[in-house]
Order: sequence, then structure tokens, then C-alpha cells
Amino acid sequence: MPKSLLERIGILLYIVDPTEEFSTKDDVPNYPQEVVYLLFFFILLEAGIKLLQGKQVRVNEAFSSLAAGIMHETTVFIAGAIMFFGYEWLYDRRFFDLPWKSSLVTWFATFLFIDFIYYWIHRANHEINFLWAIAHQMHHSAEDYNLSMALRVSVFQRALSWGFYQPLALFGFPFPVVLSHAGLNFIFQFWVHTELIQSLGPLEYVFMTPSHHRVHHGANKWCLDKNYGSVFILWDRLFGTFEAERLDEPIVYGLTTQLQTHNPIWHEYYHIKEIFVKAKSMETWGDTFKALFYGPGWVPGAPRLGDPDTFPDVQAPREKYNPILPLWHIWYCVTHLFCTLILNQVLIHRHLQEWSSWLTICLYIIFIFASVGIFGGMYDGRSWAPPAEALRCALYTAYARTVPVTNIPILDATLYSYYAVSMIFWTSRTIFTMKPYMKMLKLA
Repeated sequence: MPKSLLERIGILLYIVDPTEEFSTKDDVPNYPQEVVYLLFFFILLEAGIKLLQGKQVRVNEAFSSLAAGIMHETTVFIAGAIMFFGYEWLYDRRFFDLPWKSSLVTWFATFLFIDFIYYWIHRANHEINFLWAIAHQMHHSAEDYNLSMALRVSVFQRALSWGFYQPLALFGFPFPVVLSHAGLNFIFQFWVHTELIQSLGPLEYVFMTPSHHRVHHGANKWCLDKNYGSVFILWDRLFGTFEAERLDEPIVYGLTTQLQTHNPIWHEYYHIKEIFVKAKSMETWGDTFKALFYGPGWVPGAPRLGDPDTFPDVQAPREKYNPILPLWHIWYCVTHLFCTLILNQVLIHRHLQEWSSWLTICLYIIFIFASVGIFGGMYDGRSWAPPAEALRCALYTAYARTVPVTNIPILDATLYSYYAVSMIFWTSRTIFTMKPYMKMLKLA
């Protein structure tokens, strides 16, 4: 049954009916998809409020975060399957039987244990270098703290959470209930990524709040490896990783060594290369192992998480990577990102629901990822981006000429026309910019 607007807002705050029954994993709602348009609404609302307050809103940074979110949701069906791989097999061999349907005890126990497990997943993503590089640094690469950065999630993050949730199966936690809470726990983290909400009074002692999570995203020394919780901050208080926000010390957001790009593809893979370069540079096999499995700041002779005295001392203000595109170019990237979101939704709600051929599914994934990479290249001013965009639009028009993409005639016609005009524009622009170079070759 379709959910009402109030129910969808409730999902964002983990306010749902605990007696709602899910007989199988297929009955569990896809919570991110239930609220996807609400996420965009609140992102725009936050941006509007900031503009009214006279604060800067950087489109390039928000664009990069939204593009990363589209990548994540495009492949989440694969990552989610990996994350829970083996759960049902273990559940069939469980030690205990917990009451299932309409059981408030099981619901609240799952709520608590899912959040406890997420704390350790999150902490591992910070304290194990290869997990940090592959699964999590992507999320921390945003230099603006706003709701859009909540969508900046690595395509590998869920897959590399495999093994953390599986023990719940042996203790009799039903898979549909666990799956439901994992989705709600993930969505709850959206609203804490904002600077508009300051202190929440007594709630700060129990729950993760925007204030606590701002500290988590800081690149300042005192912010590093703090406040890992999702719903509750109690885990951080219990395990010694809590740090309160300091109102007299501005937080610098982003990585301690910030990668200068707005390309989510480059953000996704750059640090993977870096950890293997670091591992290869070690002189012993033991240090090679430590370079991968110790903290990102570890060096030979240092403690497991590195020596904080040697970490970069990031202080405000720090100049942000901020290339500026002409207004028409920004509009082009934003509208084509929206077209890419439409393709993402077609993939999720049509091809994955109907289990179309794997070739079709792979073509959609490749096209969406290539689109995000090319848009990022445009924002970074890469010379290869215009001809790549001409080719991308040409491939879409060739495909859409014979295949209805959305099955909505007017929308298919609009998309086809827009991609065709874009193909002509970027082809002409590429030829025009190549003419001086060709003349030089002739003169030579």
C-alpha cells in the first residue's frame, strides 16, 4: 500500500509502526526509494533557507554529492545482496527462536542491535585503512556540511559491511525485521547532516544529533575518529569515542588532505590506488599488512591508529576547491543529472523489478556511471569532457531511437530530443575547439 506523506516523513526520523508485518524479505519496503523525492525537497529547502540567511550555497559541491548518491543507489541491489549474503542460511541454523510478527520485543531488540552493529561498522571504516579508502572516505570528501552530503556514499560501503550483521541470524533475529531496521537506520542519518539545527538540549545526551555529527565530519585534529553512532550517541560515550562540538573552534569539513576534484568517480577510486602505493612502499611483509589493516594515519613505528602529533593540523579557514562554471553550463549539468536520475529510477523500478536481461542492467549501470564521471570532468574543466559528452549523448539517442526507455511516450520523446540537441551542441563545440589545433598541425 502506498505510504502517505506523513508516513514518508516518519521514515526519515525512524518513526514507523513497529507492529507492521513483513512475512518475507520481498515485503520489506525499499526505504531510500520511499523517500527519495523527499530527500531532494529537503535539500532544496535547506539551500533556500541558507540563501535567505545570506550564506553561500555551492552548486558544484552539492552536485557532486547528488551524483555520488545516484551511483550508490544504482548498484545498491548488488551491494545489499553482498552485505546480507549468508544471513538466511545461518538463520536456518539459529540457536534461538525469537517471536516474529507483531512482536514489540523483537522489534525494539533489533532496533537496538542494528544501531550497535552500525557503530562498529562505522568505527571499522575509520580505523582500518583499506575500509576507509574503499568504503568511507568518499562520504567524508565533502567540504560543505549540508543535507546533500548525506547522499555522498561509496558504492562499496554496504558490500564491505558483510559479516557484521550475520551473527544476528544465529540468535534468531528474522531477516525481514533486520532488513527493515538496516534501511531505517541508514535513512535516519540523513537529517543530522545540517548546520541549520544547533543544540537539541537533553536529546544530545542520548541521540546522534547534527551537533555531534558535525564533529564527526571535521578534519580538525580534535574531530578525527569521533562520534560514530547512527541513532544513539550512547555507544560513543560508552566506548570512549565521544567528542562534543566546540563552539569556539570552527570545524573544517572534508579530508585532512583534500582531493581537488568534483568528480565522484575520481573520489571513489583515487584512495584505493593510494593505499596500495603505501602498502607497496613498505619494507617488510608485516608493515605491508599493517598499511592495509591499521589506521589511515599509521606509519612504521607508530601506534595502530597512527601518532596524532604527526597528523595534519587543519585549521579554519581552509580554501575550498571551487571551480566556477558559466550559468548555462551549470544548468546543463543539473538538468542532465536529473535525466540520469530518471534512468536510475527506470533501472530500479522497471528493469530490476522485472529482472530484465543482465546485458540491459549492465548497460544502464555503465551509462549512469559514465554520465556521472563526465559531469564531474566538466566541473573540473577536463579537456576530454566535451567530446566524451558528445559521445554519451550519441549513444543514448542511438539506443532510445528504437527502445522506449521510460514507457511514457511524452517523457521518452522529451529525453530523446534533449539528448539529440545536446549531442549536436557538444559535437559542434568539440569540432570548433579542435580547429585551431588542426591548423597548427598543418603549419607544422
